[in-house]
Amino acid sequence: MDLRKQRRKVPTIPIVSLVDILVILLIFFIATTTFRNSKTHLKVSLPESKAMGGEAPQQETRIPITVTDDRKLFLDGKPVEPDDLAAALTALRSQKSTAKLELEADEETPLGMLVKIWDALRTAGYSVNEVPARIQRAAGQ
Repeated sequence: MDLRKQRRKVPTIPIVSLVDILVILLIFFIATTTFRNSKTHLKVSLPESKAMGGEAPQQETRIPITVTDDRKLFLDGKPVEPDDLAAALTALRSQKSTAKLELEADEETPLGMLVKIWDALRTAGYSVNEVPARIQRAAGQ
């Protein structure tokens, strides 16, 4: 008679068959997944206006305030001293009250000069937010 307690066997989990099942599931999910494009295209027919006549809208012209790479200032192609810009803008506003401005500056333009231009715009009654700035890169870039 054997009085020793019988040790219980630790159950073994067959890993090989689990890997096979995981690979089959992975192949199934890859094969059945549909990839959607994030952009949705809709065909929309827009109404046409008979009064417009298909003409393209006219592009608004703006009067340029130009700063060259050698820090010279021009208002509508005419040279202006930075200290006299506010007076020139005030005179322009009195002549053409609906004139819109545009700032064309070189990328090497110092910040101090841009601040002087913005101050002159505010002094003349223009909003700085209404004057778009176009920064021009140097020719070698």
